Amino acid sequence: MKAEREFPKITVSDKGARWLGEGHPWVYESDVRACAPCENGALADVVSEKGRYLGTGFFSEKSKIRVRLLSRNANERFDEAFWRRRLRYAWDYRKAVMGDDLDCCRVIFGEADGFPGLTVDKFHDLLVTQTLSVGMERVKERLFPMLVEMLREDGQEVRGLYERNDVAIRALEGMEQGKGWFALALLPTPESPLTEICENGIYYAVDVENGQKTGFFLDQKYNRLAVAKLARGRRVLDCFTHTGSFALNAAKGGAAHVTAVDVSESAIEMAKRNAARNGLLDRMDFLTADVFDLLPALEKQGKAPYDFIILDPGRGYKEINYRALRLLPRGGYFATASCSHFMEDGLFRKMLREAARDAGVELRQIEARQQAPDHPILWNVPETDYLKFYLFQVV
Repeated sequence: MKAEREFPKITVSDKGARWLGEGHPWVYESDVRACAPCENGALADVVSEKGRYLGTGFFSEKSKIRVRLLSRNANERFDEAFWRRRLRYAWDYRKAVMGDDLDCCRVIFGEADGFPGLTVDKFHDLLVTQTLSVGMERVKERLFPMLVEMLREDGQEVRGLYERNDVAIRALEGMEQGKGWFALALLPTPESPLTEICENGIYYAVDVENGQKTGFFLDQKYNRLAVAKLARGRRVLDCFTHTGSFALNAAKGGAAHVTAVDVSESAIEMAKRNAARNGLLDRMDFLTADVFDLLPALEKQGKAPYDFIILDPGRGYKEINYRALRLLPRGGYFATASCSHFMEDGLFRKMLREAARDAGVELRQIEARQQAPDHPILWNVPETDYLKFYLFQVV
């Protein structure tokens, strides 16, 4: 670099330089060869051992991800105009890929939108943020008001912004956990963290203070529609139902009957309330049970009470898929998902083949799907490609 730079330099190994050259935006601690004094969360330049400029990003003195790149442009000014451009780019993308379906959507998806470590979800009139990098923590005071201003100018109702920073991963960046309303000069603090969203024509109560993650899982939006299209006339078992989203879509899609199961009593109560709100109670029943116990018990009864089973577990993939396939009749239908980045698609498919083999059935694939497009996938950042969703017929 010929011009003198204002940011401290961090020199990385040849391996680290290759990693960045392939498009990944992270510098790992193990690849740092030299580091000039730098404040935690401040901007730093990353250079190769030969001094070649590789990018500028947020420095973290505690995380194993030592730098998260923001830009590879040596002429970039990280001023208000820069952040406004990034916010506008992210929102314009959502308007392009989601059309008018913006009442509930992910507005910012971390590195995929150029905001490393930041998630922003929109639930009707409430925004919910999760800040997982110390660099974003440092800029949020100016960033969040810009975001609210931009959305309101674009005709979006925003009643408040709630921070869900009650996640243990913040400790890796040396940050405390917590949650609460973010103070906005132009808006009074909302009285309630409850709101209602409409997704696929179904209404849900969302509690942004106490709901899982940021309050509701948005990434399966169009996968739920795919289930609804297949559910007509079928007897459906929705396992791990949480707030009932797949079950409600199946019922609205014309299922003969839907049983929604979850181990959490509070989740089942919320699912019941959502079913009542949508006038679907007459074709649904609800069961508080451990699915890992329920499926073997149903199999022992020696009958096939369901011809469509939906799985979205967080663990035990092989066992639970095997059990579901054992329970389904020939010609039955099967939806299965994994939201773990570590269970990459090749491993997931291998597991499904083994589960089908052990169950003595074959799988006829109907669809292979991923997360909704408001959760964009960067091919150079594998961590953004995390959701696998398959629809099969059992033959």
